[in-house]
Amino acid sequence: MSEKWFSESLYEDFQQSLLIERILFKGRTNFQNALIFYNKRFGHVLTLDGVIQTTERDEFCYHEMMAHVPLIAHGAAQRVLIIGGGDGGILREVLKHPYTQPTMIELDQTIIKICQEYMPTLSDGAFDDERASIHFMDGVKFVENTNKKFDVIIVDSTDPIGPGQVLFTEEFYRNCARCLKERGVLVTQTGVTFMQGEEAQNTYRRMKNLFADPSLFITQVPTYGAGYMTFGWGSQRSDIRNTPLEIIEERLKLLNLDLKYYSAAIHKASFALPRYIERLKN
Repeated sequence: MSEKWFSESLYEDFQQSLLIERILFKGRTNFQNALIFYNKRFGHVLTLDGVIQTTERDEFCYHEMMAHVPLIAHGAAQRVLIIGGGDGGILREVLKHPYTQPTMIELDQTIIKICQEYMPTLSDGAFDDERASIHFMDGVKFVENTNKKFDVIIVDSTDPIGPGQVLFTEEFYRNCARCLKERGVLVTQTGVTFMQGEEAQNTYRRMKNLFADPSLFITQVPTYGAGYMTFGWGSQRSDIRNTPLEIIEERLKLLNLDLKYYSAAIHKASFALPRYIERLKN
């Protein structure tokens, strides 16, 4: 990182750089290096260990899709488990569903604190909502030991490096599957597939070992450069993923949400994968 530019260190042979207008936070948490800076195009930007996590201007492309696709497909989700998601964006979107009772498990308490202070629009008050239960602990240990069952589990992790690595193992996914109700859905982030194809491929294979209906779906996040962002999907019921468009439209209309990315049509289209991604499922 130069005096004025942040250059992401995720790949050895590819970089993207954002101009730093000013630094708002720079420091070491108990688990990772955190940096928040302002960029004219993307607003406040959160990076962890040299990798862009989210920005004020394009976060909706990620958070809306990761939350609303499983919740609206399920149609009656109440108990929702969020693992990770310290910026608060997923929690914010989950709470837009009036009957949800989200439990959030975040390892790094400092991330929540600095995002509340320097990027408050991401959580938009979600951490103060009485329906939300926030626990600062290891998500792997939580799903290993809990006896609770959930309608939807959303794993909003970093890439499989550093603290996020354990959230990509088959053992972790198996414990998540055990924590789901009969109509439950597990959704995980699996990287930018053109650049990180093994993440999506390995996740799909592990889902296939554990779920009757494994799949992948996509979104496009500008600051996750070089292609589509892919999410892993796991459920024992194929009818949930195949909910008809008219039912998706009806459920979304009842919620009366003001969204920027997600729509009923986008919901259905997100499971239509480019062939280079589809081939990873073979």
